[in-house]
Amino acid sequence: MINKTAKRKVVTVGVFDFFHLGHLNVLEAAKEHGDYLIVAVHDDKLNLKGVEFLYSLEERMRFVKSIKCVDEVIPYERVDTLLPTIEFDVFAYGPDQNHQFFQKAFDWCSKNNKETVMLKRTEGISSTRLREIINKKEI
Repeated sequence: MINKTAKRKVVTVGVFDFFHLGHLNVLEAAKEHGDYLIVAVHDDKLNLKGVEFLYSLEERMRFVKSIKCVDEVIPYERVDTLLPTIEFDVFAYGPDQNHQFFQKAFDWCSKNNKETVMLKRTEGISSTRLREIINKKEI
């Protein structure tokens, strides 16, 4: 018998420091792949891009939690060590999320029958691009 009350859980991850329309689009697209969206927000410990954070982890988690399509927000340090610790069905990720820890996460998903979905970027919008524009204006 099929359990009609079971929720299909989707997890996605990100820094979400310079929150913009592209982030919102990614979160909404991730939610389309399930009933329950878990968003893992990158902590302050492992900074792979070497960029100073504008907001603390707690502030970034609060921003993300306020988004209507988000059901749960959790912190994470490394995606490859996060995924084995949570219950989910689909791992939704962006095309720029491809460093070594993501490769390990994809391998884990494959071995554990977890679906992976690459989400599309919003053209012309990125945190890096927004930082460049602001720096040029010297606000």
